[in-house]
Amino acid sequence: MSLGVKSLGFCQRITAVSSGPSVPQEPALQKQVQSPVSKQSGFFAGFKKEPAISYSQLLDKINSGQVKSLELIPARREVVVLFKDGKQSISPIFANDQQVLRAAEAAGTPLSVKDIRQEQALAGMAGNVALIVMIIIGLTFLLRRSAQVANRAMGFGRSQPRMKPQEDLQIRFEDVAGISEAKDELQEVVTFLKQPENFIRLGAKIPRGVLLVGPPGTGKTLLAKAIAGEAGVPFFSMAASEFVEMFVGVGASRVRDLFRQAKEKAPCIVFIDEIDAVGRQRGAGIGGGNDEREQTLNQLLTEMDGFADNSGVILLAASNRADVLDSALMRPGRFDRRVDVSIPDRRGRKDILAVHARSRPLDDEVCLLDWARRTPGFTGAELANLLNEAAILTARQEKIAIGNQQLEGALERITMGLSAAPLQDSAKKRLIAYHEIGHALVAALTPHADRIDKVTLLPRSGGVGGFTRFWPDEEILDSGLVTKAYLNARLIVALGGRAAEMVVFGADEVTQGASGDIQNVAHLAREMVTRFGFSSLGPVALEAGDSEVFLGRDLIQTRPSYAESTGKAIDEQVRSLAIGALDQAIRLLSPRRSLMDCLVEALIEEETLHTERFMDLAGLSIDQQKPLEV
Repeated sequence: MSLGVKSLGFCQRITAVSSGPSVPQEPALQKQVQSPVSKQSGFFAGFKKEPAISYSQLLDKINSGQVKSLELIPARREVVVLFKDGKQSISPIFANDQQVLRAAEAAGTPLSVKDIRQEQALAGMAGNVALIVMIIIGLTFLLRRSAQVANRAMGFGRSQPRMKPQEDLQIRFEDVAGISEAKDELQEVVTFLKQPENFIRLGAKIPRGVLLVGPPGTGKTLLAKAIAGEAGVPFFSMAASEFVEMFVGVGASRVRDLFRQAKEKAPCIVFIDEIDAVGRQRGAGIGGGNDEREQTLNQLLTEMDGFADNSGVILLAASNRADVLDSALMRPGRFDRRVDVSIPDRRGRKDILAVHARSRPLDDEVCLLDWARRTPGFTGAELANLLNEAAILTARQEKIAIGNQQLEGALERITMGLSAAPLQDSAKKRLIAYHEIGHALVAALTPHADRIDKVTLLPRSGGVGGFTRFWPDEEILDSGLVTKAYLNARLIVALGGRAAEMVVFGADEVTQGASGDIQNVAHLAREMVTRFGFSSLGPVALEAGDSEVFLGRDLIQTRPSYAESTGKAIDEQVRSLAIGALDQAIRLLSPRRSLMDCLVEALIEEETLHTERFMDLAGLSIDQQKPLEV
C-alpha cells in the first residue's frame, strides 16, 4: 500500500515487524554502515538479507525504482529497505529526515512506520523489575542471616542436653558387670525413683546428687545409663565442658535452663560427665578466680541446694579427679552419695568378659577365667577393647571363632604395641636374649617376685626388641597394700637384665638397653625412701604424692620441706637400694652361667618361652609359678 506524504505529517501504518539492532546515531552520507541486518518476520520474512547501505545509495535506489518497500523506525533513526529482487538492507537516516520521505513519495514507494517505544518501555520495565527483585532477594537473605545470628546470640544461654527416650535406654544392671558394690549402692536410687512414697511416708528425702568416682574406663557412664533404664525415667546427659563459653554468664544460664527442662520431666535423671571441668575448687586462678567457670559452678550449687526446689531431679555426675572438686559441691544436700567405681577384681573381669562375649563367637578352648587371671589391672573398657581386637584379628585370619591365639595376639598388641619384623640371628639378638633371660631367671629365683608369663624375642613397635611378661600378684592389686619384700623383689627383677649383661659380657660391655629399667628402679626406690619409710631414714614422709598444679596457687614450685643434708641422705638411700638390688641379681646369676647359656639357646631357637617351657628348662618347680585359683 502506498502512502501519501505531506510535509512533516503523513499517515502512519504500524505493522507487526520485529525490530533489528540499533545503528550509529549520526549517519555518514558516503560511509558504509557495517551493522548486521536483524532477523525479520511477517511481510519481510523469507527475503535475502544484504549488508547496510549508505544514505546516498538509499536515495539513488529509491529514485531509480529499485526499492519495493520501506519500513521507517524513527526511534532508532533507521529504515529497513526491501528491494524488488528480494534483497533486504538497513540504512541509517537523520532525525526527522524529510528527504527520504519526499524521495519515497516521488517514486511511489510504499513506506510504513514502526513504533517501538512500547517495546522499549516494556524492556526497561522488565529490567527495573528484575533489579528490584534481586534487591529484595538480597535483603531477604541478609535479614534471615541476621535473624539466625540473633537467635544464636539469644540461644547461647540455652542448654542442649541430649534427652534419651525410654525405648533407647536398653541397658540394665545385668549388663554392667565387675562393679557389684557400686550397683548395690545405686539400687537405693532406683527405688527412690520407682517407689518414692515409701520414703516420703517416713520423712526421707530423695537424694539430690550421686557422684561416681573412679579411674577412666571403669563404667561410670554405663552405670548411669543402667540406673535410668532400671528406673524407667527420662535421662538427660550433658558434658560439663558444654556449659562454659567465652561469653560471660552463658554457663550459668545454661545450668538454669537445664534444670528448668529437667523439672518439666520430673522425676528424671540428669547426668553430667566429667564434672571437674566446672566443679574445680574456686579461688585457685590468678586474681582469686571469679571467672566464667566459677559463675557456672555457683549457679550449679544454687540449683542443687538453694532456695529453689528441684524435687524429683537426681543429678548424676562422673569424675576421675574427685580430689580437685570444690568442697561446697561435695557436701551433703548436694552430692549425698559418693560411689567409688574401682578397677574390677578377677571375678569381676570374668563377668565383664562374659558380658562382652555374648555377641562374639568364642572357641570352646577359651576359658574366660584364665583370661581374667591374665589381665590384672584391666578396666571394663580395656577388656572390651581386648575382645574387640581379638575379633578383628580373627576376621583378618578368616577364622569363624575367637580362640586363645587371637586373644593372645590382642593382649600383646594392647600392652606392647604392634609386632615388628623378627630379629635376624646376630649379636644384637643374642644380647637381647641374655637380657630377657636375666629378668626371667632372677624372677624365678627371687622370693615374693611376680610370676613369669612368657619370655619372647619377637620385637614390637617402638624399639622393643623383646620382653618378659609377668603375672602381678592379684592379692596386692586388690588390697592395694605392698610389702617391703615385694618392692625389693621388684627392684632386683628390674635390674636382672643389666646383671645378665655384666655377668656374660663384663662391666665394660653393658649397653643402654636397661635404661627404662633403671628409670623405673630410681622412681620406685625414691618412693620407698620418701613416702613409704622403707629405709634407714625412718618412717618419715619426706615428699608428697603427685598432684595437679592449680594455676596461680602452685605455679611457683615451693622448696622441699626437708633440709639440704636430708636431701643428700635421700639420694644416698636411693643409690643404696639400687646398688643392693643389682648386687643381689648378680649373685643369683653368676653361679648359673651355664644355665643362662642353655636358656638363651632355647630362646633364640624357639623365640618364645612360656611358663611351663621356661620352668622345665630351668629345672625349677612349676608349682611355684601356678596362679592361685578363685
